Amino acid sequence: MQSGTQARKYRLQGAGLDLALPYLMLAPGLMIVLGVLVYPLWDGLRASTRAYRYGSPISDVGLQNYVHLWSDAQFLNSLWVTVKFVALSVSIEAVLGFALALFCLREFRGIRLLRTVLIIPMVITPVVVAIVFRLIYASDAGMLTVISEALGGGAVQILGKPLNAFIGLVVLDVWEWTPLMFLILLAGLQSLPHEPFEAARVDGAGAWRVFADLTFPMMRPVLAVAIVLRTIDAFGTFDQVFVLTRGGPGEATRLVSIYGYDTAFKFQQTGYAAALFVTIGLVVLALAFSAIRLLRRIDAS
Repeated sequence: MQSGTQARKYRLQGAGLDLALPYLMLAPGLMIVLGVLVYPLWDGLRASTRAYRYGSPISDVGLQNYVHLWSDAQFLNSLWVTVKFVALSVSIEAVLGFALALFCLREFRGIRLLRTVLIIPMVITPVVVAIVFRLIYASDAGMLTVISEALGGGAVQILGKPLNAFIGLVVLDVWEWTPLMFLILLAGLQSLPHEPFEAARVDGAGAWRVFADLTFPMMRPVLAVAIVLRTIDAFGTFDQVFVLTRGGPGEATRLVSIYGYDTAFKFQQTGYAAALFVTIGLVVLALAFSAIRLLRRIDAS
């Protein structure tokens, strides 16, 4: 009788250990996620409701930082510059990436080397890319000025004029991140079924008709995902702007990331900067949810 009770006790202990084992193995990872992801988010939200400057006492101000944000002309201007930058950069990258993916879909000699070369800009550190473009754009001895003078022109002013600096920043972003679009869209094109395209060729459909009736409709979900991912990433652009222009000249390239950095570290308004970044995070989150709903509608149609 006693041996039967002990055997049942051991079985229960074994069953309890089996139930607890997955949670015990997940516990270290869960603690790391809570420490490096959840706690900073919670601390940022808490900081956004406070007025805090280095050397001054901390005071709770509730939602005052958020209210003040939408009457701040500098924030609204940086938000408008960011929206223009993201819309222009992502649009060009989507068109160029799609064109390159269609071109590289064909098999010919050297295609593997070409595909490898095309993705090189994406793997270079953004700071290094910004330094290289700063050397190219330099008005005194930059590559553009050297070429212009060789052709009989004068010095090329890129970083000294607001419109030129903004366009130069867009060119840098397009050069660096078009390969990401290219990579995603090429993978999407390679996964399309072959039967509809073979049937279209048998029917004598031209290249444009095949693209308009088959390729583009079937690629819309992949294209939407690529645009959403790139849009979210472009909203956080900081390194290239900080190295290239630091937001200037004037406020021509002052993205919200640069304005948030200036607010936190130059003006030392930490609470206000936290409210700014929380607001931008909510805007990006709203964009992501809108994009997910759009993808569901595309799939349903």
